Amino acid sequence: MGTPDLQILAAVHAQAFDHGWSAAEIASLLETPGTFVVAEPEGFILARALAGEAEIITLAVAPAARRRGMARRLVEAAAVRAMALQAEALFLEVADDNVAALGLYRGLGFEVVGRRRGYYARGNGEPAVDALVMRLALNS
Repeated sequence: MGTPDLQILAAVHAQAFDHGWSAAEIASLLETPGTFVVAEPEGFILARALAGEAEIITLAVAPAARRRGMARRLVEAAAVRAMALQAEALFLEVADDNVAALGLYRGLGFEVVGRRRGYYARGNGEPAVDALVMRLALNS
């Protein structure tokens, strides 16, 4: 996709999440050292690699483009980029009720290494959901 259009990334993020990020919020994250984006027309991954570790900040795929392997390609591309930046592990946080994402990450070799209780707030008075911290070993 070349240099990503921040408005397009924000539009995709808004489709993928209840509380999408604005173009300004994404731009601010991209200014952080070690942060990079891998984008396709209907999806993107924002990650950061510093001091031998990398983390996925967000992965967003437009609903109409899901179940076609895009999320897998984006995670794999981010892992390759993180390895090029000398990261030895890639971390992420995912809601423990996000069955599709958990299947994707486990299928890629991520392992659960921690839990953050009540991390994700839910609307409509629903209780907050735990986040699972997952890790993928790189360069091994």
